[in-house]
Amino acid sequence: MRGVFITFEGIDGSGKTTMLECVALKLQSLGFRVVVTREPGGTELGRAVRDLVLTCEMSPMAELFLYAADRAEHVARVIRPALEAGLIVLSDRYADATLAYQGYGRGLPLGMVREVNRWATDGVMPELTIVLDCEVAEARRRKGWLTDRFERGGEDFLARVRQGYLEIAHEEPERVRVISSSGPKDVTAELVWTTVASALNL
Repeated sequence: MRGVFITFEGIDGSGKTTMLECVALKLQSLGFRVVVTREPGGTELGRAVRDLVLTCEMSPMAELFLYAADRAEHVARVIRPALEAGLIVLSDRYADATLAYQGYGRGLPLGMVREVNRWATDGVMPELTIVLDCEVAEARRRKGWLTDRFERGGEDFLARVRQGYLEIAHEEPERVRVISSSGPKDVTAELVWTTVASALNL
């Protein structure tokens, strides 16, 4: 029996990583076998890509193809094998992040980004994507002062990324669910868990 693939998305500071960890703990407590991974960083190649994209100045096109290389490796070495083994895979970012950041954020043609994603994912797409949504100012307040390239892009860049996620959700409402993360953490966690439980028929 094939496993289930769930991704968590949102701008930095939206709470996606925290919510993923909450869901992983809950699923494990119920006896499910869970793989927790992330992009970039879910493989040895991904960790090298992560260091590059967060610290080196590069063109949006270079970003796009570095992320695509990471994703292809991630699918081949982590995600697909886990799904074929019947596990639940929870990923902190996946293909939607590239569309939101490099497409909507950096301004690369959306059709081109989608086509690159199509090749990189090799047909592996999540059954459920949860977008944690909050105002850019709130997200930056939570994260504090960070110095990676994406934070230095400023609020206008992050606002475009946030809007990109909302557009993706509008286009794919069956797969992508937007959950506000502006309220108390426990309230957000309950909303996220209810969404995941429904998707898993729990």
